[in-house]
Formats: sequence, C-alpha cells, structure tokens
Amino acid sequence: MAEVSASMVRDLREATGLGMMECKKALVESSGDMRAAEQLLRIKSGARAGKVAGRIAAEGRVAAFVAADRRSGALVEINCETDFVAKDDSFARFAQSAAEAIVRSNPADIGALTDVPFPTGETVEEVRKALIAKLGENISVRRFVRMQTEGRLAVYLHGAKIGVLVDYQGGDENLGKDIAMHIAAMKPVCVAKEDVPAELLASERAIYTAQAADSGKPAAIVEKMVDGRIAKYLAEVALLDQPFVKDGERTVQQLLKAGDARVNKFKMFVVGQGIEKKANDFVAEVMAQAKG
Repeated sequence: MAEVSASMVRDLREATGLGMMECKKALVESSGDMRAAEQLLRIKSGARAGKVAGRIAAEGRVAAFVAADRRSGALVEINCETDFVAKDDSFARFAQSAAEAIVRSNPADIGALTDVPFPTGETVEEVRKALIAKLGENISVRRFVRMQTEGRLAVYLHGAKIGVLVDYQGGDENLGKDIAMHIAAMKPVCVAKEDVPAELLASERAIYTAQAADSGKPAAIVEKMVDGRIAKYLAEVALLDQPFVKDGERTVQQLLKAGDARVNKFKMFVVGQGIEKKANDFVAEVMAQAKG
C-alpha cells in the first residue's frame, strides 16, 4: 500500500473542497492514486447528496447575469438549508456561474440546466453534488428565467435575497436600474393593470364583496364599494400605476413617459418565496441529540 502523505491529503482537499479525513480515507482506499481518489470522492458525493435531498432548502440566494450587449440575461434561485451556507463563497460562485451558464446555453428547463457544462468542464449537477458533499446541506436549483430582448435589460439585486430583471426600451441605464430597484421595493404583480391575472382579480373581488356585505348597506352601494377597492388594488399591484419609490409625486408611468421609455416585462425572484419552512425547536433538538 502506497504511503499517504499530508501534502497529498492537502492537495486532494484543495482540489475537491472536501474534509481532510474524507480525503485521507479516499487516498488510502485508492492506494495513493490522486485521480482515483478524486473520482471515489465524486461517487461518494453523489451518495451523500441523495441522503440530504429530502431536507427543506428554503434559504439560499438569487444570482443574476446580463450579457455585455444588455440583450440577454438571467436570474436563478439556488436554495440551501441555512443562511450560513447561503453566504459561503463557493455557494455564491456556484449561483453566479449557473446564471452565466443559463445566458450562454439557454437551457429549456431545470432538467436541461443540470447537464450544462461550466467552463471547467463540470456540469451544473456535478458541481451541485460536490457542494452538497462539501457543505453538508441539501442544495437545489429551484428556478430560473432567461430573457432575450430587442431593447435592453436592467438588473438589480437586493443583497442576494431579491433579484429583478427588467426588459425595457428607451431611456438610459440609470432609468432601467431605477425601475428594477422600484420593483424590488414595491413588488408589483405585473406591468399594467390589464395584465393582472383574472383568477387573482376574481379572488380579490370575492374577498372585498364578502367584507362589504357585512356593512349592511344596500347592494348598489356594496357594488360601488367593491369597485372602489378593486381600483385601489389595481393601482397597488400594477407597476405603471404605482407611485415611484424615489418620488411619490409621480407614478412609474409618468417617470417612463418623461424618459421616452416603456417596460415590456419584468421578473422578480424572492429567495424561499412559496417554500414552507420548517420551524425548528432548538431545545427539543438538543435534548433529542443528548438522548441519542
């Protein structure tokens, strides 16, 4: 059996990002063959990934990338289990590389994205599994959007928790960034009130009708009350009708008109939105470990 030196363990650890003891064990099993040890660790990383796949990953980060010509861009949400891992440099690099890969390769869906190679030659899925092995948490690529436009794209990231991509025409880059920042702050549902999904509008109307009916007022008055609340709701959720976040004296529509610009569409990702987070009882968790 070949002797496994400390420098060999260090080199393998640097190459894989895995723990020292895992690297030493892999080198012993492969009789000191560095390439075989790395392959062995990759195989084990996949197995480890399977063990944590059922754990809830509601933390993470949004990454964005826009090509130099501002014509193509992407947002991607990568999830993990804790905010600590979300701030890890290797996790952040993975998210950013995934956003760039989406713009470069234009995958059809998440399934296709997993097979997209990074410049290193490794696929998105291979890097994901290696990160799971390194960081010990479930990591998943939840969703992405890729935009291609004849106008230009603006992007805004609020930390790593909110990402906005805007397709717009006219104006300048500062206007595009201002619109993206506004969307992150005010969270509109769509560009214009005509674009509000019918099912969402029906749901709001049903709620307002039930609330107004409790007032005991005549049906005609109730109907006017509901119409008024619907109009207010539309102004709150439609981007163009919202007061501009930097200047409440004018709407986004007025801001765009002044800059001879228009917004074609936008997309916003908020990390963990819609994922049910598990509430952990820390005391119970410690007691359970003590009993174990």
